[in-house]
Amino acid sequence: MNSICISTEPEPAVATPLVLPMPQAHLKAGFPSPAEDFTVNRLDLTQILVSHPQATFLMRVSGTSMQDAGIDDGDMLVIDRAIKPRHGHVVVAVVDGEYTVKYLHQRAGRVRLKAANPTFPDIIPKDGQTIEVWGVVSSCIKRFIT
Repeated sequence: MNSICISTEPEPAVATPLVLPMPQAHLKAGFPSPAEDFTVNRLDLTQILVSHPQATFLMRVSGTSMQDAGIDDGDMLVIDRAIKPRHGHVVVAVVDGEYTVKYLHQRAGRVRLKAANPTFPDIIPKDGQTIEVWGVVSSCIKRFIT
């Protein structure tokens, strides 16, 4: 299949809370104390990335068909199944039993899945074929150093 594939089964996003202690700089308008410049607050990535906890899943990407959308091989996607898919959304779809990530294109009652890489063709359902939109991609998590 000419598409980007999901290399893992969906994992619930709230299985393990993503709470990290992160240093944050605070700016003051008076006479600052160097000792107070940095404090450690807890940054809850689940709160930031997950709107619908029971309907949100994580999947890792394998492939390059969405690279022009900023989704690269090895990225982790946050997929929200509670969001109603609309034209222009990046979605996870099931085509012939395989997960794929594409732009959802809907015009005049017709649906197609469009890659964000010109070397990959659109996926247009053939007669009798069903494309199931599994969820909407709400975030993409990248690692620059492994």
